[in-house]
Amino acid sequence: MNQQPMPAERPQIGNQSWDRSVLVHTAVPVQMTPRERLLQACYCQPVDHPPIWLMRQAGRALPEYRALKEHHTFLELVQTPELAAVVTLQPIRRFDFDAAIVFSDILVVPEALGQPYRFREGGGIQMDFALDSEAAISRLRVEGVRDRLRYVADAIKLVKADLGERTALLGFAGSPWTLANFMLEGGSAGGFTKALDLFLSDRRLFDLLLEKLTLAVTEFLQMQIEAGADALQIFDSLGGVLPAEHFAAASGAWMQRIVAALAGRVPVIVFSKGTHGSWENLAGTGAQVIGLDWEISLAEARRRLPETVGIQGNLDPALLVNSSPEGVSAEAVRLLTAMRGRDGYIFNLGHGLPPNANLDNVASLITTVRNFV
Repeated sequence: MNQQPMPAERPQIGNQSWDRSVLVHTAVPVQMTPRERLLQACYCQPVDHPPIWLMRQAGRALPEYRALKEHHTFLELVQTPELAAVVTLQPIRRFDFDAAIVFSDILVVPEALGQPYRFREGGGIQMDFALDSEAAISRLRVEGVRDRLRYVADAIKLVKADLGERTALLGFAGSPWTLANFMLEGGSAGGFTKALDLFLSDRRLFDLLLEKLTLAVTEFLQMQIEAGADALQIFDSLGGVLPAEHFAAASGAWMQRIVAALAGRVPVIVFSKGTHGSWENLAGTGAQVIGLDWEISLAEARRRLPETVGIQGNLDPALLVNSSPEGVSAEAVRLLTAMRGRDGYIFNLGHGLPPNANLDNVASLITTVRNFV
């Protein structure tokens, strides 16, 4: 069921074909599958209504996921392809999103490089050790990353076989900058400072680490494409830690190298949380879509980003906890109205789905997006 790579210059989706470098709008197909809808939006082409999926839709907010967690640890779910496939499909079974996203974790890449992680009993991530020396960074092994992460590819193949051509399937990875922060801190931290300190004090060593991470992430994403991923998202979750003047060199340039290496085989979404002063650098990554957190207005993003770049986001996740179905619907309409007439919009949250989200609110959100005209 795996898809052949789409040529960089003329993607093919269903019976539609176009050169995305020159946007020639065609009539919206009478019937669109969720996969066609998501991929056409990625390439800023007309759709019947904006596609919708939610970051962290697979997992903690769903009672069926919590039932699985009674018998399996998080790492067991991630590292067992059959279980990861079940979790990936749970939100599709319940809500029929336009895209599934493979159930995994950004820290599988550091683990594959030789720096395992686990969850602290009090919450948060604990790496088995911190990268506290050049020797520790030098010991990271890029060779064999594909073999050590084969379980993710196997999960993607299982999900793809189930979804077929109807629903899009997203793969993902953490950005090199974000991964470096966790690796240098030794896990979750109240304030992530060591990566920026290294960038400013020892650029050679910083670049050595980011080079390894860029190679590993590229290999990981290539493998996900080969397994059947229709699109990819790069999570630059700590992009906002960087001062705007350092974003390009410390994060943006490394993501640009990854996107370039993927050579347009599938569309790429870059989600850089808190990165509000680096619009040109985000667009310069070459990603087809830029994801936005909830602290920036869609109207501003629409003004700042070229019409050849898609926009994803950016409902405040807290509304799914604290508001009502009617309140969520009203806010969704506001965002949809702000993007009306702008091709290339994908509805999503401004961050991950909260574990205590009201599922009636999620259902109301999906209905609103699908009925918006």
